[in-house]
Amino acid sequence: MYLLMFLILSVLAAVAGIGIYNRLVASGNAYRNAFAQIAVQLRRRHDLIPNLVETAKAYLGHEHDTLLHVAAARSRAESGLVAALPENAEALATLAQAEGALTQAMRGLMVQIEAYPELQAAANMRALFEEIASTENRVAFARQAYNDAVMQYNTLRQMFPHNVIARYFGHHRDAQLLEFIDAAKYEEVPGVRF
Repeated sequence: MYLLMFLILSVLAAVAGIGIYNRLVASGNAYRNAFAQIAVQLRRRHDLIPNLVETAKAYLGHEHDTLLHVAAARSRAESGLVAALPENAEALATLAQAEGALTQAMRGLMVQIEAYPELQAAANMRALFEEIASTENRVAFARQAYNDAVMQYNTLRQMFPHNVIARYFGHHRDAQLLEFIDAAKYEEVPGVRF
């Protein structure tokens, strides 16, 4: 009788443990997928920047330093994105810093562009502005979705009895939030005037 009760309790504990493990895996995969969505939007942003620089080059010839600054910031941001893994806090901090620097460089370029009404009036420049504004919004939404998924994973991982099982199956660290430097300004919709 006691043996049967012990077996039943053991099976119930094993089933509960498997359920907890599967929830941890699903939640971990959800935040990794959310990070991949951020990467997609950041790559889109990085791909639009050379087009913007090329379009502006003819008008901003004497602003060569601004264009070089944007190109260098884009290169650093792309390198940070390639190296970033959602489990690596240091890599995420480097990515956040590089993206913040790119945002600042883009703001500097936008200020320069505002001084040239004929450039603002160009159809391809307007189209690029719209694409960049749309991409900035997508990045902000993707980052929010990622941070929400991270919070859900971390909460699940920290709850009892999940925290006991998590330690034994490789879920022993919190996932890292992605906060861009100057995040409040980064989330603002870029102002485009024509």
